[in-house]
Amino acid sequence: MRRLLPSPWLSLGLFGGWLLLVDRINAAQLLLGLAVALVVPPLAAPLRPASGPLRRWRTLARLVLRVGGDVVRSAIAVALGVLRAHRRAPRGAFVHVPLELRDLHGLAALAMITAVVPGTVWCELASDRSVLLLHVFDVHHEAAFVAQYKARYERPLQEIFG
Repeated sequence: MRRLLPSPWLSLGLFGGWLLLVDRINAAQLLLGLAVALVVPPLAAPLRPASGPLRRWRTLARLVLRVGGDVVRSAIAVALGVLRAHRRAPRGAFVHVPLELRDLHGLAALAMITAVVPGTVWCELASDRSVLLLHVFDVHHEAAFVAQYKARYERPLQEIFG
């Protein structure tokens, strides 16, 4: 069974995505979707990185909820910052964040979190993975931002992937 479906979740996602993209669901589209779901995962297997060790599922769930809330809060803060920019310009800055997280999967998750939270942009990761350079839309206190970023995102990811 594992040879036929090396990645069952990917196959399910491809099949569901195919059905969402077609105009009408009929027997031909169901067969094409099934063919895509069965053919693509084995072809893409060499491209997939080795899976990382996931620990602390509760921490992962809390992190997902935290990031969801941060996305909403940050979107509102950025929108308000843009609207009142004529009175008080946002203090955008490049911020260096020293990292303790070294796991590649954890760093990838941190990059995705940074990308989805409005107001932050991942700019550069040092070659030794010790420092992350971010651009932040509005920074009042750089040290407080770094401490908050590490506490909210890096430490939970260390627990999950560490």
